[in-house]
Amino acid sequence: MLIGVSLVAAACAPVAGDREGVQVAAGFFPIAEAAEIVGGDRVEVENLTPAGSDPHDVELASDEVDLILDADLLLYLGGGLQPGVEELAGRRDGPSVDLLDDVETIEGAEEEHEGEEVDPHVWLDPLRYAALVERVGEALADVDPEAAATYEASADAHAEEIRALDERFAGRLAACERDLLVVSHAAFGYLADRYDLRQEAISGISPESEPDPRRLAELTDLVRAEGVTTVFTETLVSPEVAETLAREAGVETAVLNPLEGLTEEERAAGETYLSVMESNVETIAEALGCPA
Repeated sequence: MLIGVSLVAAACAPVAGDREGVQVAAGFFPIAEAAEIVGGDRVEVENLTPAGSDPHDVELASDEVDLILDADLLLYLGGGLQPGVEELAGRRDGPSVDLLDDVETIEGAEEEHEGEEVDPHVWLDPLRYAALVERVGEALADVDPEAAATYEASADAHAEEIRALDERFAGRLAACERDLLVVSHAAFGYLADRYDLRQEAISGISPESEPDPRRLAELTDLVRAEGVTTVFTETLVSPEVAETLAREAGVETAVLNPLEGLTEEERAAGETYLSVMESNVETIAEALGCPA
């Protein structure tokens, strides 16, 4: 109990210097939430991707550019997910941490999208995301060494929550009747890799990439041949093309959330990485015919 009290006290202590806390600029939701949870009251986190926006196509305003350049710490994911943020990272005097450097990556989507070399959607694999959370703790400790033990303890605790999520996922997605995820864009490769599933995407890693009619025809045949029951649409992206594919193949649609950002409604409802991922796995389990 004394240890817990001391950690809380340390988390609430002011950071030395003129500022009230460590100023953190975070590329988008999963990074921002990790920094907020790990940093607690010692950090002020600015999410560079507004609620309801897709990080792939965020355009930075001048005040956001200033925020990135002036922050004590910039946390982002490389791999071309947010080119504007990546470009500014090289212009900063302060530390910038590309969290993609600290996890094992896989190549971009399927053969039809082979020009996309790196898939940055690592947070959709809970174990990779847990490693990312621990790296956030290390980065905060580097800029605020007085609270290094606090950041380490908070990062370890949150990473354990995420690893427990992975254990539930592995059990829930075991012995399913099907293993194929047909999705709007190729965001779920890491989730599929972790749980021995397969992903086939309508478009590439960027949801704005345009699928051609041949790709839609191939997927229609695949859905029918493999007994797929569901084509997955997603939040923040128009479902129109996925709904067209589902209609042509005679199957249903369901929503998967790639957690690239939360809508205002999701934020108001108190949704988190953990809660959204729990919902995702139930949606997947139902579509794949996994035993309860």
